[in-house]
Amino acid sequence: MYRRILGPVYDNEKENWRILTNKEIYAGVKKPTITETISLNRLRWFGHVQRMEGNRIHKRVSYMNLGTTRLRGRPRNRWQDEVIGDGRIVGGEVWEEILYNAEKWKKLLRMARNRRMLHMPME
Repeated sequence: MYRRILGPVYDNEKENWRILTNKEIYAGVKKPTITETISLNRLRWFGHVQRMEGNRIHKRVSYMNLGTTRLRGRPRNRWQDEVIGDGRIVGGEVWEEILYNAEKWKKLLRMARNRRMLHMPME
């Protein structure tokens, strides 16, 4: 969407028009990328589920063990593994204690979004 809004740019070195790269677009735009948004929403939902009572279905399903065998080859990433990785990036080693205080958790996620802590630099 941003590429279409910004349009092509004139490259003086090559003396022709070109389309902006993703790296150039994200450097100029102050909005989080889609991967950052997904990670922050995943953390927000995880905090919400963790603060629920133990008998709620969302909490029971998140810790349910299906008892099936996994496929051969490289193990696929599990949802909880992604949450743990994102949580460590955002809150360091104390993120699991902050999780149970809703106000501190919201503040931490807001700070992570504003500072773009989950931003993955493009190569």
